Amino acid sequence: MAKRTRQEPFFDKICRFRGAILVVSVPLLLISFVLLLMPHSRSVSSVAVSQAETLGRSRSGGGSAGHRKAGSKSYAVIFDAGSSGSRVHVFCFDEKLNLVAMGKELELFSQKKPGLSAYASDPQEAAKSLMSLLEEAEHAVPENLRSKTAVRVGATAGLRQLEGDTSDRILQAVRDFLGEKSSLKSKPDWVTVLDGTQEGAFQWVTINYLLGNLGKKYSKTVGVVDLGGGSVQMAYAISEKDAAKAPRITGGEDTYVKELFLMGKKYYLYVHSYLHYGLLAARAEILKAVEGPGNPCILNGYHGSYKYAGQKYDASASPSGTNMNDCMRAAFNALKVNESTCTHMKCTFGGVWNGGGGDGQKNLFVASFFFDRAAEAGFANPNLPVAKVKPVDFKEAAKQACETKLKDAKSSYPRAEEDNLPYLCMDLVYQYTLLVNGFALDPWQEITLVKKVKYGNALVEAAWPLGSAIEVVSSS
Repeated sequence: MAKRTRQEPFFDKICRFRGAILVVSVPLLLISFVLLLMPHSRSVSSVAVSQAETLGRSRSGGGSAGHRKAGSKSYAVIFDAGSSGSRVHVFCFDEKLNLVAMGKELELFSQKKPGLSAYASDPQEAAKSLMSLLEEAEHAVPENLRSKTAVRVGATAGLRQLEGDTSDRILQAVRDFLGEKSSLKSKPDWVTVLDGTQEGAFQWVTINYLLGNLGKKYSKTVGVVDLGGGSVQMAYAISEKDAAKAPRITGGEDTYVKELFLMGKKYYLYVHSYLHYGLLAARAEILKAVEGPGNPCILNGYHGSYKYAGQKYDASASPSGTNMNDCMRAAFNALKVNESTCTHMKCTFGGVWNGGGGDGQKNLFVASFFFDRAAEAGFANPNLPVAKVKPVDFKEAAKQACETKLKDAKSSYPRAEEDNLPYLCMDLVYQYTLLVNGFALDPWQEITLVKKVKYGNALVEAAWPLGSAIEVVSSS
């Protein structure tokens, strides 16, 4: 018969393996004790994101967007009170900050002329001029969401240049108007004169958001030049190394660089706004830069005056006729390209640091009046959202415009507005000078004129209000 194996008592087993048990159990007890004492907190990455500046968020979500209910929608109403007219933009976003269609369009966009600055002597009338735009905007927002939908008014260079307290009185009239007439959510500090660098930064966010560039390396983003009526903005992403070299802006404590956290990526954005160098303001600067009777930039046959920011300037053609070379000298002098205040770094014009250049500037999108004048001059198709051109195209178009007499201008440029005809030579010369002499672009560098940007199967206006709307919805 087989011998039965004796069962070892349980206590004896513990004694025999006590060393191994201690080796395993002691660390486990220590870890459990430490975890018990630790406070319940968010992850380090979560804290870092919450503390980062959130000017805009990616279409993949983040920030407050991530806390909205699935399927929920948020609206934003942004008024762009520019020098040449007032415009309203209405956007709808889903919980991930993707743009959502409102009917057949991804954006409600409407505009009217003149701008608020044209009502300098009557602030109440300035506010009332927004009524039709406000009604369109409210109609685009579902009634149950109107009280939760922010309406913001960003006035740009036109109001920045008004004298005295005129702009303050107009803004207050607009605040009162929205408080009384609007069903949308409004606050006094949401009606402001937009800082030029904000305008440039919002424009950069807008275009790179629509192109799907946010979240990529800075070298994969595009640079932006936005030519408005009263000012021109340049914005592009630079390296951290170049950002560290940024000088202080003359007469202030601000630097040329804004730090933005977008789609999980930190960007160092070079941005500068040049007041008095928007297209309409530049006309006044060029008219002032020429001494003597007439101006070589005005088309032959025109004798009149030009009004801008409450001032009147003689805008008659030169007795010797329109001359492109003389006009280019006047534009060059108006830009102050050889400004002596910039001595330690490379500058654009007027003594302003140029940001150092780099990969973020290589692919350049130029917007607003650049597109409009190119379309009027005939070298950009107004029915297409973008056009690939070179700065030299503005020079060639200027040469043709400067040789055109006023009486022939309407038939030669059927797309141009009548008020612009006397200034076609001047505008095109200035735009070439701004790009080549001001921003130091190669005359043959390819740039993209942009009116709208394709987003999915739709086209969206390439303007700063979308960047502002992204900030509004992200911080709501």
